Amino acid sequence: MPKQNRRSTEVIYTPESLLRHPLRLFEAMGRDLLASRELAWRLMVRDLSTQYRQSLLGVFWAFVPPIVTAAGLTIASNANVLNVGETEIPYPAFVMFGMTLWQTFVESVTGPIQAVVTSRPMLAKINFPREALMLSRIGQVFFNFGIKLILIVALFLWFQIPVTWTVLLAPVALIHMIALGTCVGLLLTPIGALYEDVSRGLTLGMGAWLFFTPVIYPPPQEGLFALLVRLNPVTPLLVTTRELAAEGGQISDPQGFWIASAIAIVGLLISWLVYRVTMPFVIERMSA
Repeated sequence: MPKQNRRSTEVIYTPESLLRHPLRLFEAMGRDLLASRELAWRLMVRDLSTQYRQSLLGVFWAFVPPIVTAAGLTIASNANVLNVGETEIPYPAFVMFGMTLWQTFVESVTGPIQAVVTSRPMLAKINFPREALMLSRIGQVFFNFGIKLILIVALFLWFQIPVTWTVLLAPVALIHMIALGTCVGLLLTPIGALYEDVSRGLTLGMGAWLFFTPVIYPPPQEGLFALLVRLNPVTPLLVTTRELAAEGGQISDPQGFWIASAIAIVGLLISWLVYRVTMPFVIERMSA
């Protein structure tokens, strides 16, 4: 029988830093990103199945935080305990929509760290494109938001919120917000994979970050607090998503949106580079 020639790929490992050959490095990053799609899909399906199989109420927990938060804040607002001012849409819908977007951002920040930590045994034994972990977590963020989208649609119908054609542009702002969160998560992943203090500190940090993001209140216009909120890169992305989807489509801060979008996109590329270069050292430390 005729012999079939099988193509094999030779991989050579050297101690030389990849940063000395940036073009070769970016070429390898792009190649591994494409090669990791199938593995990323399988990891995403596995993690989602585990996540919802181990929960008695399943997807119900995706709806609980924004509903509970909206109920408590609405009661406080009606009792004049909390004065947030006027909102473009009914306040319960305003809070639930804002909390849904904030949850999505938090998941995009914590996702990369969780992916590496939960995959320690596989990382130590199998050589595969590390981008698969990143793609898997981004896919989970979009899947979880798709579930929360059911709540958003129900809100629009219940409160009869008018929708304009600009709702079609809202996913663009949402993607930029997820890109910003993934950027932060990837930058923290090398340290967070080695030290649990990062995850614990991140929980506290995200709680504090929430208060400087107009999730449960409209963006303030005057004072030091308004300046801090305006300097928050999440603010224009989250507010623009909400404005395009539910507040008539009039963007209040287009300049801030494009600046934050540029930070998100450029930052994502830089954080991916950091993730790519540092992961071999992280895996070595985790295996020691």
